[in-house]
Amino acid sequence: MGDIVVFTGSAHVELAEEICSDLGVDLAPTNITRFSNDCIQVQLRENCRQRDVYIVQPLVTPVQDNLVELLLMLDAARGASAAQITAVIPHYAYARSDKKDAPRISIGGRLVADLIATAGADRVLTMALHAPQVHGFFSVPVDHLSAIDEIAMHYKQTDLSNTVVVSPDLGNAKPATRFARLLGVPVAAGSKQRLADDTVVIDAIVGDVDGKDVIVLDDEIATGGSVCELLDVLKAHGVRKVSLACTHGLFTGKAIERLSARKDIAEIVTTNTVPQGDHYGLPNLEVRSIAPLFADAIGRINRGESVSSLLSDVVTTG
Repeated sequence: MGDIVVFTGSAHVELAEEICSDLGVDLAPTNITRFSNDCIQVQLRENCRQRDVYIVQPLVTPVQDNLVELLLMLDAARGASAAQITAVIPHYAYARSDKKDAPRISIGGRLVADLIATAGADRVLTMALHAPQVHGFFSVPVDHLSAIDEIAMHYKQTDLSNTVVVSPDLGNAKPATRFARLLGVPVAAGSKQRLADDTVVIDAIVGDVDGKDVIVLDDEIATGGSVCELLDVLKAHGVRKVSLACTHGLFTGKAIERLSARKDIAEIVTTNTVPQGDHYGLPNLEVRSIAPLFADAIGRINRGESVSSLLSDVVTTG
C-alpha cells in the first residue's frame, strides 16, 4: 500500500483498531479535548502531509458529538496538507432524514453530507444507507458497502430447508431478495405504514410464510417497534422459528426490553458497524465483524483498484 494513515474519534475505537489490524498499520493517535465552554477540539497526532488519510467515525450516540468530532478531524487533515481524505462512516445516522415528509423540516441527510464534504472529505466509505437517494446527497464519490454476504455466512451453516427471508417492508425488498438468493430460499415482505419514529402498522405479508422458519432482514433495528409489529403478524401466520438479521444493530430506546421479552426470537444477527458492548443482554446475539470488508475497501482505494465487487447492489457507484 501507499503512505496510509488511519485516525478515529470517540465513536467506535474498537472497530478502527480492528480495521488497522487487518490493514497491517498502526492506528494513529488523536487527541480530543473539550473546553470549559463545551466546545470540542481535535488534534491529529500523526503527520498527514501528502499522505492518504482515513478517518473512521460511525455516527452513533451521542450522534451530534461524534459528528462534530468527524468534521473537526476532516478539517484538521485538510489543514495538514493530506493528499486524499476519506471519511469512513460505517453507520450514517442521518440517512433516515432523506425526504421532506412534514412542513418546514430540514432534509438532514443532505445537509450533513454537505458539511462532511465542506469539512474536507474527498471521498466517503459507508455501509447500508437507509435509502438509495442518500447516496446522491454527497458531492464527493461514495463507496457504499453491503454486509449481506457477511450476514449470509452465518446462516449458510444452518438448516435452511424450510426457511423464508422476510423483509419488513417493500422498500427493503431488493436487498432481501439478494440475501434470499445467496441462501437459496424464497422471499416475502411486509406491507408497512410508519405512523411515528417508533410506531408502525403492518397489515399484510406478501408471500408464503405459513408454517415456515423465517429470517427477518432489515438494514437496521432501532427501537424494535417495526420488528415487534412484524413478529405479531408472522405469529398469526403460524411461522415456526424466527431469526432477526440487520446490518446496524442500534437497539435504542425500549429495543432491548422489547426484544428480550419476545420468546419467539431464536437469535439476533447483526454487525459491529456500531458498538455492541451494551447489547449482549439480548437473547442469542451474534455479532459479525465488518472490519475485514472495510479494510479490504481501504486497501483497494489506496492502491487505486476497483471496489465494485464489495459494493451494495442497492445503490450503484461511479
